[in-house]
Amino acid sequence: MTDLSVLPGAARASAIELYARHTPGHESRVQAALDWLRRAAAEHPGRVVLANSLGAEDMVLTDLIARHQIPIAIGTLDTGALHPETLALIPKIELRYGLSVEVYRPRTEAVIQFVRQNGEKAMYQSLALRKGCCQVRKLEPLGRMLDGRTAWVTGLRHEQSKNRADMPAHEIEPNGRAKYNPLVDWTWADVWHYIASHEVPYNDLHDQFMPSIGCAPCTRAIAVGEDFRAGRWWWEDEKAKECGLHVSAAHPVDPPRKEAPAHA
Repeated sequence: MTDLSVLPGAARASAIELYARHTPGHESRVQAALDWLRRAAAEHPGRVVLANSLGAEDMVLTDLIARHQIPIAIGTLDTGALHPETLALIPKIELRYGLSVEVYRPRTEAVIQFVRQNGEKAMYQSLALRKGCCQVRKLEPLGRMLDGRTAWVTGLRHEQSKNRADMPAHEIEPNGRAKYNPLVDWTWADVWHYIASHEVPYNDLHDQFMPSIGCAPCTRAIAVGEDFRAGRWWWEDEKAKECGLHVSAAHPVDPPRKEAPAHA
């Protein structure tokens, strides 16, 4: 495979130049996403949140929510291991849209204990340790984000991976919480056409051939011919490439209390 970063002129091509294009049915897909967002807000007034990963899809959803004044909260996870380019989007969202972003972080003592016991590079040693790291840095804070909420919104798309190919636009999780995935049938071209059309702020790392961006130690640029999520946990088997946030059986149970979000 060819590393995209070494192609002639590759460094000068933005993600918009590479991916954005209008495809038939785009406007109807935008309208369908809006309908789902409005339905989520209407069915769960004051109790629904967009779990914004700060990736391209979730920036589209943030723009739709803000542009159409849909009463859905915006939350994100600062795992303590994100790229600076990813974290830079939080103040950009607040400045651009006038929205307050709820930022949830892992418990400091839990991170310290995990690193002390397993080392800084534990995620490379075994699938169990990588998932353990995700549990501490992602799943536990997500549980606090969702505590007291009856619904959440994600930017999942069928095209992202085989594990998500059959993801419905609306589902009820085992704990009874509703989950809305308004962009399930959007293509990568749809996402970037919307971003280009509405000048949506996005992660600068997308311009460095990182379509799927997670924690810094677990994300790399993809090469020509590689799958969308090949740059995530690239040392693992394809079937294992989920952190647990979007695997129904792995959703954390609601914590006993909700803590005030710690803003960046």
